Amino acid sequence: MREALLTLETLGLLKTEAGRGTFVSGPAAPSSGAPGHMAPWRYSDSYSVFDVFQTRILLEGEIARLAAGRLTQLQLDKMEQATRTMEECWASQDLLANVEADLEFHAAIVSACSNAMLKALYQTVRDQVTETQRQPIPITDPERMRDSIAEHRKIIRALRANDGAQAKHEMEAHIRNTARCAGLEP
Repeated sequence: MREALLTLETLGLLKTEAGRGTFVSGPAAPSSGAPGHMAPWRYSDSYSVFDVFQTRILLEGEIARLAAGRLTQLQLDKMEQATRTMEECWASQDLLANVEADLEFHAAIVSACSNAMLKALYQTVRDQVTETQRQPIPITDPERMRDSIAEHRKIIRALRANDGAQAKHEMEAHIRNTARCAGLEP
């Protein structure tokens, strides 16, 4: 429930006011190419969004490399289904389900990582990482979402081929492109 409320707030569908409560608000409009403005960064007291994207590039790239050759057919199929769900939900503007499918995609890769310490490290920063997956969605240009979905498919292809180096490259490119959508250049 907490995760869903955070996602709805990040997507601009809810607004929480201290001492007053949580209220329904209108969705943010996607940008028309130029980077828009994301919701306020929830973790600004601890880390900048830039730092989290840089960490994601390092951490998730290596996790993808180490997951290659370890994902089961079921996990790969779930990743493909999550990518299709993202595509369908974006088309119908179900932003909440789009984000949830994206989180499932990335979680499948983490679950197959062969390094227990990297998996544990990922779990310690999971909330911040998740926020960088949610936050750009309301300002995402439709063309960028198509590219993001295509990037997911490239990651899946590399993982299916057990090509760790390519999986790392594709994951790093995907996260860099997501950061650019957020107006950052890590």
